[in-house]
Amino acid sequence: MNRTLPHITESLTLSPNFKSSFLLLFVCVLFTATGKASDTITTQANQLLQQRCMVCHGCYDAPCQLKLEAQIGLERGASKDLVYDSSRLRAGNLTRLFDDGFTQQQWRDKGFYSVLANDRPELGVMHRMLELKQTNPLPPRGSIPDGFDFSLYRDQQCPKQSEFDKFEKDYPLWGMPYGFPGLDPQQHQTMLSWIKQGAPAPETAPLSASTQQALGQWEAFLNGKSNKQKLMSRYLYEHLFLAAIYFEDNGTPVWFRLVRSYTQPGRNIGLIASRRPYDDPRTSEFYYRLQRMPVTALTKRHMPYQFNQARLDLYEELFLSADYKVTELPGYTSDIASNPFKSFRDIPVRSRYLFLLQEAQFSIMNFIKGPVCRGQVALSVIDEQFWVMFVSPDLVNQELDADFLARESDNLRLPSDSIESVISLFDWRKYAKSEARYKTAKAKYFQEEFQHSERAFDMDTIWDGNGTNDNAALTIFRHFDTASVVKGFVGDIPKTAWVIGYPLLERIHYLLVSGYDVYGSVSHQLVSRLYMDFLRMDGEFNFLMYMPPETRVELRDYWYRDARNASKDAFFGDKGIVNQPSSIAFKTSDPKREFLTSMRNRIHGADAKPYNYHPGASATMVSAFDELQSNVGAHNNFMPHVSFVNVIGPGRDQVYSFIRNTGYSNIAQLFRESERIIPSESSLTVVRGFIGAYPNYFFQVAESQITLFADDIAAIKSKADYEALVEHYGVHRNAPWFWRVSDKFHKMQREQDPMNAGLMDYNRYQSH
Repeated sequence: MNRTLPHITESLTLSPNFKSSFLLLFVCVLFTATGKASDTITTQANQLLQQRCMVCHGCYDAPCQLKLEAQIGLERGASKDLVYDSSRLRAGNLTRLFDDGFTQQQWRDKGFYSVLANDRPELGVMHRMLELKQTNPLPPRGSIPDGFDFSLYRDQQCPKQSEFDKFEKDYPLWGMPYGFPGLDPQQHQTMLSWIKQGAPAPETAPLSASTQQALGQWEAFLNGKSNKQKLMSRYLYEHLFLAAIYFEDNGTPVWFRLVRSYTQPGRNIGLIASRRPYDDPRTSEFYYRLQRMPVTALTKRHMPYQFNQARLDLYEELFLSADYKVTELPGYTSDIASNPFKSFRDIPVRSRYLFLLQEAQFSIMNFIKGPVCRGQVALSVIDEQFWVMFVSPDLVNQELDADFLARESDNLRLPSDSIESVISLFDWRKYAKSEARYKTAKAKYFQEEFQHSERAFDMDTIWDGNGTNDNAALTIFRHFDTASVVKGFVGDIPKTAWVIGYPLLERIHYLLVSGYDVYGSVSHQLVSRLYMDFLRMDGEFNFLMYMPPETRVELRDYWYRDARNASKDAFFGDKGIVNQPSSIAFKTSDPKREFLTSMRNRIHGADAKPYNYHPGASATMVSAFDELQSNVGAHNNFMPHVSFVNVIGPGRDQVYSFIRNTGYSNIAQLFRESERIIPSESSLTVVRGFIGAYPNYFFQVAESQITLFADDIAAIKSKADYEALVEHYGVHRNAPWFWRVSDKFHKMQREQDPMNAGLMDYNRYQSH
């Protein structure tokens, strides 16, 4: 058993603003004698590292696995192995930054190599990459030269120090930042000076007394001795292991993550690095600990979750004060641990559901921003834009629902860690049959409950957030191979909507978060995607039950045009449920729009005020944006999936997100997606501020030209028309002002939402 203790170098929270070149030189001269010059260079260099390097080098999709969001990622170096490998027949080598290696030698044994070369820094890969860009800059105007590959699955060139001469000869324009303008001369010198000093990290401020006290309180709470406490902590860990947990210290967040450790509170953490959070810890005694996380927030991964007294009181109420007993703790065999309906059967259903509901956006965000954060195959299972509502927790019948879930626990089982070979794809049939049995049982359960109780499909069965919680209404956007989830109902009435209850919310988590292995085989990833079809249909099925019976099949068939009959038939487990009446008296011929409009007015926070572009915008802007949103058609298909549009005018400097919603005949098939696109059904959603971690393009538009800009979009009929649009308004990858726009957008994003803000990712930024 490997009990090597991790050594974590923690990073300081940095100011977002750069000093001027003159000030930097002045400070360097002034403080050289006291040794503070090197501190200044370290601070300046780390700011540059964030806003010029981390915008591509972060998360699992960092090129060459060079993850720079933490100092230990820079020290670990790069690797030629891929994390996302669609040809992998067996589970891959685990290389999680904070989990699977703690010493330089451990990482070298896993195939990582240094990019610094501290003995002769000028020969290191990082140093030479920066120099290569200075020697061979991109042309400041016109198209990017031939030879660049910006596709997501491009062949990566990951030269070692000994291979760099050949790389430099073969790819002279591929210096860093790759495919973007280089650093200005002073910034370049700052980076070289820092590298020559050994690329040190800024010092980390020690924890304050109040944070240490809160840390001790929480670790004591999570390591209670009773079975009830232990089961609660296991449930919390399996749902919060990806969270960016924070304590507030005088208004400043201090970040941690929840881990399992061989060592008890008060000692250094002895990390238990399992492939999945529900895997056997392989020790009879372990502890839940909070590990301080020295990382820079990346929007695509950042999921803040506060630990405070109110949260602790909530957990006490839900899990410890509730009247139930835990006579025996569940084991860690795969059939138990991967099935939350078995492992957590003793915890009341209502307690589990309320825990997930209180932070419903976070619960869904784990699927959006978790390990499945990249990949068209993984995300092609959801529509481009849809709204999400939740079954009211007041509808939960503690005893009946618990008994039902217990009876159906085998049918609710999810693809387990045994899915590791192509042959095991045949196991798919077993899951399909189990899902069919569950749908039939669910339909029968609904019918019996509605006949013998006051339950009904009426508006009161939808959670309204209790008038205070803005997690009750969510919008999910799919941007081809990435996605976003935001609070409120954003955009026009969507094609589909989901209603999620406890079983579905839990299954989504264990399929695509706790049970999803980004290093898993292609079979594991395909089966996960195929199983998500069931879960999507479950959410859509729940929504359809609020529609008049005579419209349910019609709506389903519209959503699944050209889909196989098997996909449609799987929608309803029992044909009798199709005729189960709705208790809603509809007044119009468009019940879907009527229902969703009512929910938008009824659910707390559903109006999505933070994203409404009307307040503060001129009448001309509002008119132009309204026209863009209402103008559905093929011209929208030429627009990027996510665009950030900077509108500039007298007294105005604002950013809006343009999100493309591609029209599809159905999303029930795994491959040949492009053949199911219906261009005439594609639309744009326009919002104030930022939605999307992976912007595809930046536009800058004078307020006086906003109507012309909207007209130009509506007039696009060809790629040449789109190229003319970006030539006039776009910020090209090689534009000399690209980084100024990038820095401004990051600053505006922090001002819009400081706690959730993080660095954007430019790996999907389009070339001209």
